Amino acid sequence: MTARRRAWFRSARSNEWLQQARQSLTAAFLDMDRRQSVAEAAVAASSEMYPERGLTAKWETVRARCYDAAGAYLALNERLDQAERDGTTVPQPEIDVHIRRLSDAAVAVDEFYRGNQAQLESAVALYGAVPQLAAQVRIAAEQTRQAAGDSPYTEYPSVRRSAAAVDEGLVTLERAIGGPAGALREAATRLENHTRALSRALEDAPGKQHSASTALASAATRSSAARNRLERVVPAMSALLREFNAASSVDLANNERQAQQAVAAAEAELSRARAALQNHDPEQTLELTTSARAHLATAEEQAEAVTDRLALLREVRDRPQDRAKAVRFKLRDAQMLAVNSGLVAQWGSVLDAQSERLDRVANGLSTGPHPDYWAYVSELEAIRVFIAGVVERMRKTER
Repeated sequence: MTARRRAWFRSARSNEWLQQARQSLTAAFLDMDRRQSVAEAAVAASSEMYPERGLTAKWETVRARCYDAAGAYLALNERLDQAERDGTTVPQPEIDVHIRRLSDAAVAVDEFYRGNQAQLESAVALYGAVPQLAAQVRIAAEQTRQAAGDSPYTEYPSVRRSAAAVDEGLVTLERAIGGPAGALREAATRLENHTRALSRALEDAPGKQHSASTALASAATRSSAARNRLERVVPAMSALLREFNAASSVDLANNERQAQQAVAAAEAELSRARAALQNHDPEQTLELTTSARAHLATAEEQAEAVTDRLALLREVRDRPQDRAKAVRFKLRDAQMLAVNSGLVAQWGSVLDAQSERLDRVANGLSTGPHPDYWAYVSELEAIRVFIAGVVERMRKTER
């Protein structure tokens, strides 16, 4: 065989080997690249739809591995091209190493995908459905907005506010179309919520006239009752000053005036509420009625503070030891708890001090014409609250 013929055979075998090497490498690369592309798209969808899940950060390590394997593959391809030009070869073990590297990267992609499959596939499905979802939300919003415009209740504040929110949501959604799917989904969700709020406002509107009328009548009745209650404040205050130490009612000196001011403010609000109802503005009526009720509650509180104080002090004057006995009973319970819980060393002296404090309060109640019963009651209440705090802390220690 001539030298030229032998060279031709060597060249043919070399070309065949290069072709096989390239085929094996390319097959491994394309397999890895296909898997990487699927996972990459799913991760991108997850990043848009569920950024809080953090799959992008988990994917980075796997993607970097794929990039490294792809870079090595491209470099080896250049070496194979050079070997073909030079008539040389690249060691087969080196080629096998690169094929395994590509295969291992593909396996890493599969493991990542399987480990997060439910989240990834959910994100892909939602990502693909976002444009259709946005279109459906827009249609529903436009229909509800049209219904609001045609409604006889369109001037109600709740309807106006909700309709304005829907208008703004429609503009935001339009701007989001064509942009990131996550932003489009967020805009659609906000618009959907605004649309629901507008629907509720339209549904609630027909019954508000009746509700406002009922609320106004109820508040007017309460206002009359508050006026009647005020009539008892002056005689109650006089009785306090006449029957008890002046210090027992010094904190109530302005209650009558404050209660009268609160009732006057409530009646002014109710007058405005009646006018609003006549002008077919039940929402304003309800707001004013609510404000009037708050004023009436203040008036009632101020008035009751005087009458309740008188009743309390008379009760204590008739049976002064009853309250002290009740507090002593609480103290004994606390002392028993300390014994049963093994906490005497920690709390025994503290509770004993309250016993001494009780004795001083009881013995300090003067027997003159105007004992300071209010100071007596206040001190007993302070002791009771202190004991309750100790009991709570002991029970926490038990747990």
